[in-house]
Amino acid sequence: MAPPRQYNVIFHNDDVTTMDFVVYVLETVFSKPKSVAVVLMLKVHNEGSAIVATYSLDIARSKADQATKMARDAGFPLRITCEPEDSIPF
Repeated sequence: MAPPRQYNVIFHNDDVTTMDFVVYVLETVFSKPKSVAVVLMLKVHNEGSAIVATYSLDIARSKADQATKMARDAGFPLRITCEPEDSIPF
């Protein structure tokens, strides 16, 4: 049996969501160490988007939904998508 397909969780840059909030979400929802969260946040900021994690579809969607809810509750429009690992999302 083949392993389950993996999905990339992708953060997309916007002009409203703060860098500190993105780092906070990466630390709390995605369990990234602060140093890794900062590097990922800068990649999102400088390149327009970045893959922040890769999971099975259920976990990827669950974490993306949790992070999106946190962003909306905080008043931020942070956009998070899930794409198959073998696709080119950008």
